[in-house]
Amino acid sequence: MMPVALVTGPGSGIGRATAVDLGRAGFHVIAAGRHPERIEPVVEEVASAGGSGEFLDLDLASLRSVRDAARRVVASGRPIDVLVNNAGIGINRRGLTEDGFEVHFGINHLGHFALTRELGPVLSSGARVVSLTSAMHHRARGIDFERLRRPTALIGVAEYATSKLANVLFIRELARRRPQVSSYAVHPGLARTRLIPGPLRAISGKGMLTPEQGADTVLWCATSDEVASESGQYYEQRTRLLPSPWAQDDDLARELWVRSEAWSGGAEA
Repeated sequence: MMPVALVTGPGSGIGRATAVDLGRAGFHVIAAGRHPERIEPVVEEVASAGGSGEFLDLDLASLRSVRDAARRVVASGRPIDVLVNNAGIGINRRGLTEDGFEVHFGINHLGHFALTRELGPVLSSGARVVSLTSAMHHRARGIDFERLRRPTALIGVAEYATSKLANVLFIRELARRRPQVSSYAVHPGLARTRLIPGPLRAISGKGMLTPEQGADTVLWCATSDEVASESGQYYEQRTRLLPSPWAQDDDLARELWVRSEAWSGGAEA
């Protein structure tokens, strides 16, 4: 039986490259996102690479959609061996999610938090959770929890940085709470994807990574024996690095977890 991986945001960029590489490694890939017209061709590409795949309807901006998608996966009874929390938005988005959270926090962190939590019953012992983050998390000086319910200010740089800090803190706390699952936060580098605004892509030019290069450390953390015994760490270019001081704050990680659990329909904060 093929091992099973669930990848969010596989319609393009690093998500697509990750899904295809997992197919090449012999995985059945659950390709989760909002646009079947973008994702179905990726499912076919996964199959052509040697794996198999299926589309899962998932909107990370809606906690109702996240719960529904996760429950369909749990109902199938298949264990998940790899979960790649890849989908996200960059600094060119503004507004609130369906549930009233600032869009960067709501999509980049809270939607993935809820998905991972809901998939708990089928995350196999020894499963790996890989969450994409960014070196931009260094710009966030902690988390202003009151700010998370307000619309995005200006172009969203501060909000994006906060959401990326939340990604690292989530992985840190997940490793503490679920030691049977190996968890990794990965900065994939500056890759030429839709996440990067067009003007920045034009300026950066040839200095940017391809999506396949950006996916390399993601796949390495998802499958390599070299990191099998490590959990809760932050990686870039197959190298374990120290995240920011705020990303190493265990009290902040616990508070974020408790609040996220309450916000996504779990225990009260």
